[in-house]
Order: sequence, then structure tokens, then C-alpha cells
Amino acid sequence: QVQLVESGGGLVQAGGSLRLACATSGRTGSTYSMGWFRQAPGKEREFVAAITWIGVTNLADSVKDRFTISRDTAKNTVYLQMNSLKPEDTAVYYCAKSARVRAFRRSDYDYWGQGTQVTVSS
Repeated sequence: QVQLVESGGGLVQAGGSLRLACATSGRTGSTYSMGWFRQAPGKEREFVAAITWIGVTNLADSVKDRFTISRDTAKNTVYLQMNSLKPEDTAVYYCAKSARVRAFRRSDYDYWGQGTQVTVSS
């Protein structure tokens, strides 16, 4: 079984920064992707960023100039550094794990964290 626990959310003013962390435990597998998704009220959960087991990253067009995804394999933790935050970034952010190498859709992911709220005030 895999457990994912997000942390680091909060309230920040527009233009500010936050770093989310996702601590993982349980079975890892030899190949996998770790992803971040977000869901705003009344909207679908959307892909934000992903990183593979060898460190290849992908980010959504809406965030690629502002967000960075990284990992610390020694700590089994994945991070999402969010800079230049905008009110439209307000959402619950979810960490997820996939056994796929290329994983960009919600259905590609098998395990999910409980989510952490990010609120950006204008």
C-alpha cells in the first residue's frame, strides 16, 4: 500500500510563493511518476506537474513559467515550488502516484493524498 501526505498549503498574497511537499511511504516500484493536481471549487481536477523516477519533469502550460517540481529521493518526498502566485491558482492541491512513465491524466494515477488548500488573495 502507498500513502501520500501533502503539506505546505496556506494563504498567500498574489505574487507570493509557497512550497508544497508530498511525503510518500509504502511500495515504490521500479518505475513511476509522481504528480501534482489541483481542483478549484466547481471545476475539474487538473494536471499541474509530474516528475518521473529518473527526474524527468512536465508542467502544465499555465504554470510552467512559475512552478517547479522536484524530488528528494532520500526523503521520499516530492515538492512543488510555486512562485508568482495568482488568485486563479487557488485550489486544493493533490499529490498522486502513478505506475506509468508518462502520466498526465487523473485516470493515470493510482494513489492520492488528502489534498492541501492553497488560497491566493488579490
